[in-house]
Amino acid sequence: MSEERVALVTGAARGIGAATVRELRTRGLRVVAVDSCLGDDRERTHVGYPLATLAELEAVAAGDDGVRAAVCDVRDETGLRMAAQTFDRLDVVVAAAAVIAGGQPLWETPSEDLQQLWQVDAMGMWRTAAATVPLMLAGPDPSGCRFVGVASVAGSRGLFHLGAYTMVKHAVVGLVRGLAADLTGTGVVAVAIAPGATRTAMLDATAAVYGLDDTAQLATNGLGRVLEPAEVAATIGHACSPAGAALHGSLIAVDGGFGS
Repeated sequence: MSEERVALVTGAARGIGAATVRELRTRGLRVVAVDSCLGDDRERTHVGYPLATLAELEAVAAGDDGVRAAVCDVRDETGLRMAAQTFDRLDVVVAAAAVIAGGQPLWETPSEDLQQLWQVDAMGMWRTAAATVPLMLAGPDPSGCRFVGVASVAGSRGLFHLGAYTMVKHAVVGLVRGLAADLTGTGVVAVAIAPGATRTAMLDATAAVYGLDDTAQLATNGLGRVLEPAEVAATIGHACSPAGAALHGSLIAVDGGFGS
């Protein structure tokens, strides 16, 4: 069995997921880059913006033998289990797959939107954990293993006209904290990362929810600017490192002082 650490990243075709693949490669990990690649398939996405494409996922893996692209929807637990076994070990999991929907009060949110958010953002992370944590526990060095769930600033506060998204991201934080409690004494570390406004397709969709032409208007943080995916990925990379063990069970805000 190879001693080179292996990571699996969901939502890896673009945004924070793609930046995380690059960050983990700089840290010497081989990476399985997972994405649904649904593009503009509205019948399957039920969101108002295009998701990542196969071409975007292939671009993340292009020219790097240390990255394997795997087309898999996080709603498919069997597919996730297969992707997790791409290499001969698994040490790190970054669950970054998510969608966003909103634009109305919570009580007017279509049930289809809520179901999509729940199945992808929350249950998708649960399926990712169910498919991967047993492999890490059975691996050669559980003490070096990490599960990082990408939440949001919406996981700890309410966002106007994004009530369903807020609800689901609170569930994501609870999922990671519950997972961390169950992993007590095993050596495997679980951490939640809460990004603020980050330059991604999801932020473009958020701007559309608020009728904004420029995502810079969403930079309500102490930096006065939108974050770059690589900045969030750098914190994820630290959480995945040996030094990240001290973050077990934590919710780490990467938001530039959101709301300040």
